[in-house]
Amino acid sequence: MKNLTFFYLLLFFVSFLFVNLGQISSAQAAKNVAELKKAIFAGGCFWCMEKPFEKLEGVISVTSGYIGGTTENPTYKTYGQGGHVEAVEVLYDPAKISYEQLLEVFWMQIDPTDAGGQFVDRGHEYTTAIFYLDEEQKKLAEQSKKEMEARGIFEKSIVTPVMQATAFFAAEDYHQDYYKTNPLRYKYYRSGSGRDKFLNTIWGKNRKYSKEELNKILTPLQYHVTQEEGTERAFANEYWDNKKAGIYVDIVSGEPLFSSLDKYDSGTGWPSFSSPLVQENIVERKDRKLFTVRTEVRSKEGNSHLGHVFNDGPPNTGLRYCVNSAALRFIPKENLEKEGYGEFLKLFNE
Repeated sequence: MKNLTFFYLLLFFVSFLFVNLGQISSAQAAKNVAELKKAIFAGGCFWCMEKPFEKLEGVISVTSGYIGGTTENPTYKTYGQGGHVEAVEVLYDPAKISYEQLLEVFWMQIDPTDAGGQFVDRGHEYTTAIFYLDEEQKKLAEQSKKEMEARGIFEKSIVTPVMQATAFFAAEDYHQDYYKTNPLRYKYYRSGSGRDKFLNTIWGKNRKYSKEELNKILTPLQYHVTQEEGTERAFANEYWDNKKAGIYVDIVSGEPLFSSLDKYDSGTGWPSFSSPLVQENIVERKDRKLFTVRTEVRSKEGNSHLGHVFNDGPPNTGLRYCVNSAALRFIPKENLEKEGYGEFLKLFNE
């Protein structure tokens, strides 16, 4: 009888524990979702506005859609008639990326001096706008617009309005992640529309950031390493002991640099690779600091200082690319397709 009583007490306790753990887990999940925020930007064709935001660390998702009109449930065939514009809704984690950083990226995707559309796409439905969701976003957006005007980057006046957000309607499924589902047509459209030509003229090839912009986008350590040729502490950095499968890209430009397949434990306390993932993305320079001659490695497009390469690597190449974690962003194998690096997925399936 005592054993039976003990069994029922144990069963009650386990049931109580599971119920409460479930409640705690649900509450934590709800709390995490509640802490996420949204931002809405109109920059002409929404196909071209998804990728720049989706590749940012801290951005959870980007949805193409319609906003600003008077009709309910607009479609691709009717949204223009109802006064809507094409826009993207960005869901992001403010603990990892700020609204100010999203604004910086937004300005670098558009021609904010064009009141009649964007590039080859003409008409109200392709005009630009920042749609604020609260007073804080309004203040930051207006401040960002004033700063952009003061910098004198554009020859004409900035006409992009800062407007209060109305209902946002998600576009049809075939418009979502168009750059992934239709990569060839997307690239053809971008180049043919005149968008890339204009942005390259204004910002330089690959839209390189100014020091002020990098200070806002990067952490102090990331800035120190990539822009000031700094070195982070050994055995106290993010990726020195990372053993997950995936690739490492430039923290500034996103260009692919190294793979976990070439990563090995060099015993130095920094991420070490026997060879680059994409050789042409690595630039070597002579470094004569510290009273010796070393070979510095930098990224081609981002021009980020990565680290150095030495001739004491494993037998297959004899090289050791000793790289700072702060110069890298790791993309796990399972996220390669989602983040636009699907071409490298086959390396991990062979």
